[in-house]
Amino acid sequence: MSSPNESRPHEEQPSVVIRDRRRIDPETLQPREPDEETPEREGGEHVLGTPDRAGALEAQLAERTAELRRVEAEYENYRKQVQHDQAAISEIATAKVLDSLLPVLDAIDRARGLGEVNGSLWAVAEALEERLADLGLERVGTAGEPFDPARHEAVGHQVSDDVDTPVCTAVVRPGYQVGTRLLRPAQVSVTEPPDQAPPAATAPDS
Repeated sequence: MSSPNESRPHEEQPSVVIRDRRRIDPETLQPREPDEETPEREGGEHVLGTPDRAGALEAQLAERTAELRRVEAEYENYRKQVQHDQAAISEIATAKVLDSLLPVLDAIDRARGLGEVNGSLWAVAEALEERLADLGLERVGTAGEPFDPARHEAVGHQVSDDVDTPVCTAVVRPGYQVGTRLLRPAQVSVTEPPDQAPPAATAPDS
């Protein structure tokens, strides 16, 4: 009597295939290349090394990089605008303070002209003018410079053949500016050539 095992036909066992999906080689400790024979995972999801996935990542990286550059450019423009506004506000505030001190400088100039500034008063006047110059205050108007209606106010006028263009002959009262901001124009006496002098007024017919 045969045993049950002998009566059954021999069945072949299915071969077992073991695939090592580890990304790091355990022997060399180096990254492995993706398996070209199995480019997709179960369910059709692309693995990282496939061209479609790599292209999508590159496009996403380019988009994020462009967005970052736009943000950086906007921030740089904002920073420059803030600095410009702060400088303008500071210049306006400084100009207001210096403008209020112009009568003091005028008084010092008059006292100098009368010879009343000497000794300790001279030192105080010099220190004040140096300090105001450090804050950006500059005098406007010098005898001999070309007349500029934007910077000079003509309070005297004469004609001479010795000049070719209008020239500031004398400074009656100096002007002042801070940077490009004119606090007040200089009052000057102007000398002009004959061809630029205004025509003489004619008496009306009787």
